[in-house]
Amino acid sequence: MLKQGLELKQTQKLSPLQIQTIKLIELPVQELEQRIRKELEENPVLDEDVAKEREDDDEEGPREVSLSDYKEDDPIPSYKLRVNNYGKDERPQYNTFSVKESFSQSLMDQLGFRNLTEHQYKVAAFIIGSLDDDGYLRRDVSSLVDDLAFRAGIETDEKEVTDMLKVIQEFDPPGVGARDLRECLLLQIRHLKQTPDVINATRILKDYFPEFTSKHFQKIMARLNLDEAGMKAAMSKILKLNPSPGGQIDDSYSDQAQQIVPDFILSLENGKLKLSMPRFSVPELRVNKKYADILMDAANSSERSKKDAAVFVKKKLDSAKWFVEAIKQRHNTLQSTMQAIIDYQHDYFMDGDESHLKPMVLKDIAEKTGFDISTISRVVNSKYIETHFGIYPLKYFFSEGLENQEGEEVSTRELKKALQECVDAEDKHKPLTDDQLVDEMTRRGYKVARRTIAKYRDQLNIPKARLRKEL
Repeated sequence: MLKQGLELKQTQKLSPLQIQTIKLIELPVQELEQRIRKELEENPVLDEDVAKEREDDDEEGPREVSLSDYKEDDPIPSYKLRVNNYGKDERPQYNTFSVKESFSQSLMDQLGFRNLTEHQYKVAAFIIGSLDDDGYLRRDVSSLVDDLAFRAGIETDEKEVTDMLKVIQEFDPPGVGARDLRECLLLQIRHLKQTPDVINATRILKDYFPEFTSKHFQKIMARLNLDEAGMKAAMSKILKLNPSPGGQIDDSYSDQAQQIVPDFILSLENGKLKLSMPRFSVPELRVNKKYADILMDAANSSERSKKDAAVFVKKKLDSAKWFVEAIKQRHNTLQSTMQAIIDYQHDYFMDGDESHLKPMVLKDIAEKTGFDISTISRVVNSKYIETHFGIYPLKYFFSEGLENQEGEEVSTRELKKALQECVDAEDKHKPLTDDQLVDEMTRRGYKVARRTIAKYRDQLNIPKARLRKEL
């Protein structure tokens, strides 16, 4: 049996302006520039305001555009809905991208100097295209043979692929084309002058690599009949090798060496913190005046075609108005949020001392600004600030807190810094275990459990005590 009834639900519908603002808040400054450029291309009503002198700086924002605004006797209005949302001091020294020679292109250039047949060249080029960003080949030879046949239509065999791989392994940077770390290090060390220390290092990598990675130095010394001085000399040769040869050259096919462009700049002037949001290359916007003329003309006309044109223009004007206003709201939201973070962490921003960084979560800033936590999260994501002591992501300033022995709350950032100092100061012949690190942290006044030490150690990329041992 079917039942019918009425149910009243309260839902919140976001306005076009709110939707635009939410989307723009998430964008860092370089992506904001790209988004504005896209809007300029897609909405003919919007123009980039290239005027050097601003005449209407007292305008507070875009005003509503309506057919009813136009009367026959009205003068032609000038719509200059500018977004003066950044300071006037452009910083041209910041370039969003700096493109260096790509890793793959460098290898292809070297391949061009080899005396190869056309078929061999194609096989080798395919291998180069299969290398990872760090320079390693993590595909087995048989898989490459199949890929060459099915994806490139090149018939070959494992011997030819192996031969071409050996050719590539002779290229710069040394170690490129290796299939694992051991092979990478061996490819590099063969280029060194074969001194007794290099020969011992080669034997360690070739015959005792598992013992080497596990730092079982005594076992290696016994089997190679080395004293401590000889072992140290051989180790010094290995430690100078590069485990990631591809990292020396940026791959412009994937990430074009994108630089960080800060959304905020914080300076210390006469003992006071000053926050600014530089314009960089973000264009300012205005509404093109000729579309206002179309609206006025249509308002005084009875022609159907002109009325239809006016409807189209009105829709585009509304879209432009929402976009311009959303950019202004983005600016205000970002500025208010960043100022709240600076106020909350004032002592830290004065000198950059991590011990002055207080525990702070998104909720703290949400309460300070009156914005939702989700809004604060969008502001913080992918944004950077340039300070007088370095450039930092906004996420860096947020951390949970724990109590010290005096019952005062300290940030996890401070605890991690203290843990790093403990490890840096330890005797590398007898590295501190996690239990000993707990004792050391306790002596410094921090109450930390062993599992917390292990967690922070992992986050700081600090190996276990056995792997930190040195000769």
